[in-house]
Amino acid sequence: MPETLPPAVDLFDVERLQLTEEEEPRLSPSDEAARDRVWEKAVQANPALFDGPVVACAGLEHTDLVLRLSWVRVTYRHYALRRVPGATALPSLFVNVLQPTDDGRVLVARMSSSTAAPSRWQLPGGSVEPPQAGEGLGESDLAGQAARELFEELGVDADAEVLRLWAVTRGENGSVGLTYRAPALSEPAVRAAFAAAAAAERAQGREPELDDIALVSAPRELEYLSGPHADYLEPLVRRFADQLER
Repeated sequence: MPETLPPAVDLFDVERLQLTEEEEPRLSPSDEAARDRVWEKAVQANPALFDGPVVACAGLEHTDLVLRLSWVRVTYRHYALRRVPGATALPSLFVNVLQPTDDGRVLVARMSSSTAAPSRWQLPGGSVEPPQAGEGLGESDLAGQAARELFEELGVDADAEVLRLWAVTRGENGSVGLTYRAPALSEPAVRAAFAAAAAAERAQGREPELDDIALVSAPRELEYLSGPHADYLEPLVRRFADQLER
C-alpha cells in the first residue's frame, strides 16, 4: 500500500517498473470539439504552449515494490479535457530528479514566467516523451529522460546509469511522477552548473525554463519560497530529510 500524504499525494516505494503500452481512449465528437476549443483558448493566452507528443498514464498497480504502469501516446492537447465538463483526461506521467548536495540539502527550482506553471517551485524534470512508433518504453528510457532534463534545466551532466529510481508519486489529477535520485554534488558545483545552463539558453535567445533555485534541508524551509509549490514537493523533501535522520 502507498503512504498517503497531504495534500492527497500518494508516495510509493518502488524497486522495479513494468511498462505496458495501451491505445488512447476514443473521444466522443462533442468532447473532442470541446477539448480543441479549450486548447486553442489556452494557446491564445500563452503562445508558448506546444502541442507536442507526450506520454499519459492509463493505469497503475503497485505490489511488492513492483510498479505496473500502462501508458498511452497523446499530445499536450489531451490535458485540456480536464476543463471539459463530463470528460475524463488520462493522468500525466513525468520524471523528475532529486539532486542532493554533499551537506545534506536538496535542490528545488522555480519555473520561469513563460512556462505552463509560472513561478511554481518543483524538482527539475518534465513530461515523459513517447518513443518512436513501434518502439517500447523501458526503465532505461525513463532514466535517460530524467538525466536529459537534469542537464537541460540545471546543467548537471549525470549518466542515466547513476540515477536511481527513488520514489513514485501520484498527486493532482492522478498525475504520476517518477523521481530519480542523483549523486550528491557540492553547492558551488550545483550553482555554477545552473548559472552556465541559464546563460547558454539566453545566448540562444531563449528564456531558461527555470529562473531560480534554492537548497533546503527540511520541509519547513519550503514555507520561505514564495509562489505555488508542486503538490509532490513537500512529501519528497520530507522523505529525504527523514532518510538522513535514520
